[in-house]
Amino acid sequence: MARRCFFSGKGPMVGNNVSHANNKTKKRSLPNLRTIRIKLEDGTTAKIKVAASTLRTMKKRS
Repeated sequence: MARRCFFSGKGPMVGNNVSHANNKTKKRSLPNLRTIRIKLEDGTTAKIKVAASTLRTMKKRS
């Protein structure tokens, strides 16, 4: 489950770098993931990876 947001499921995207001469090379853009700790119902804590945009949305709603 590496490089994937726990809540939104955002993962790496694949695209092309396109030069002025129209040469194309593959590129990979990774999501902006942050590791956060959440407290579970049984009192334990768990570390999960969350995208920064999802974190902003979660803060806005709470």
